[in-house]
Amino acid sequence: MAQETSILTTAAPPGRSPWPALWALVIGFFMILVDATIVSVGVPAIMRGLDTGVNSVIWVTSAYLLSYAVPLLITGRLGDRIGPKWVYLIGLAVFTLSSLWCGLAPSITILIVARVFQGLGASMMTPQTMTVITRTFPPHQRGRAMALWGAVAGIAGIVGPIAGGLLIDGPGWQWIFFINVPVGAIAFVLAMRLVPRLETHAHRFDILGVLLSAAGMFTIVFGIQEGESYDWAGWIWGLIGIGVLLMIAFVIWQRFNKAEPLVPLGLFRDRNFSLSNVAIMAVGFMIIAMQLPFMLYAQTVRGFTPTQAALLMLPNAIVGIALAPIVGRLVDLYHPRYLAGFGLLTDAVALFWASRVLQPDTPVWHLLLPLTLLGVGTAFTFGPISVSANRNLPMHQAGAGSGVFNAMRQVGSVLGSAAIAALMESRLAANLPAVPGGASVSDAEFGTLPAQLKDGFATAMSQSLLMPAGVILIGFLVAIFLVAPKHLAQGRPGGGH
Repeated sequence: MAQETSILTTAAPPGRSPWPALWALVIGFFMILVDATIVSVGVPAIMRGLDTGVNSVIWVTSAYLLSYAVPLLITGRLGDRIGPKWVYLIGLAVFTLSSLWCGLAPSITILIVARVFQGLGASMMTPQTMTVITRTFPPHQRGRAMALWGAVAGIAGIVGPIAGGLLIDGPGWQWIFFINVPVGAIAFVLAMRLVPRLETHAHRFDILGVLLSAAGMFTIVFGIQEGESYDWAGWIWGLIGIGVLLMIAFVIWQRFNKAEPLVPLGLFRDRNFSLSNVAIMAVGFMIIAMQLPFMLYAQTVRGFTPTQAALLMLPNAIVGIALAPIVGRLVDLYHPRYLAGFGLLTDAVALFWASRVLQPDTPVWHLLLPLTLLGVGTAFTFGPISVSANRNLPMHQAGAGSGVFNAMRQVGSVLGSAAIAALMESRLAANLPAVPGGASVSDAEFGTLPAQLKDGFATAMSQSLLMPAGVILIGFLVAIFLVAPKHLAQGRPGGGH
């Protein structure tokens, strides 16, 4: 297929700084990442407002993450084919209109469906931000640009619950979705004006690969998330097994697809790309999996309002924002192993610490200390990992590489959402024996938990935090094997790319 030639350039036009375009893209990117986490603080309010249980509410998050993750493998290629600017704008329009639909949803089913469309819009937007960075920034500025992108991803995961708490306690839970409408409109106008059109490349689309990966991910996530509800019946394990087989078939198909595979396995020959994908999957898992138990503890055991619960994350956000520009300057100067390793290990320590202090009568400042440390770790995590993943990719594979990288982060988030739901159900059943037949998280009357159940509920949430702590520790063990970029290996920090 001939290469399309209706585009202007492979880089920012001469004399034109690429930074305004990046800032325009960052607004939309920040918005979609906030929506991946903002629901966690709204779980009790949505349950009351739509008269549903927590498993259904968790599907509000899981449906969004799943519909976000799977198409990422093809939307990166779509940006290469018709231009990242146009794919981004279409995705932004879909996301913004779906946000309005979410806020107007009269039932939990409609809300879940609307969230699926939100995820599809987000999946069109995310790879284009990384592609624009790779293709418009000169090498000596790309590290700082990627660090900004990574910092936005980290800060969004922190700001989401805070913004959610303020909106829920104010105009209502619907506004965690309505707020996206004016922000999306502003982001659309800025992107239309500031983002340059870039050269396109012809691509075939691997439809069979999309179907195999989508079916495999859905069956695995459904089996993990619903397993406790069905007492881990044999058919649940069978469903998870089918999902695993479908994902194996997907990898095999990518290996033998002679046309253009959805995931070019050759990308993984680059050591840093492979390790960074594993590390970012652990980060995605951690961010989603730590927020739900912590928010349920704060609102159910401590009786905090959504805003009060979310404000516990404020020191985390402040530290992350303050450190982001510093880390951005360090990315091009120091070995990514040390920066990312420090961040991931700090995250693990912070979560293990937090799990120890989740008790019914813990002083608030004892809760704030590990959360502040978590902000330090997060600031050192996203930027170095993002830069390491993409630094060595050839330009013609920028879209595919960014699609795979973002998909891995979202796969981690999906698995984190499903796994933490199952673990909380299990831990509550084990720690609340006074409830006839065991307990599930949906049995709790949020905000009015009887005093005799608070110890057991707090213990269950504390134990649940150990899962994301362990997963992020695996990410640390992976990151220590990252290798230095050429300019550092040759003893030329900060320049000579």
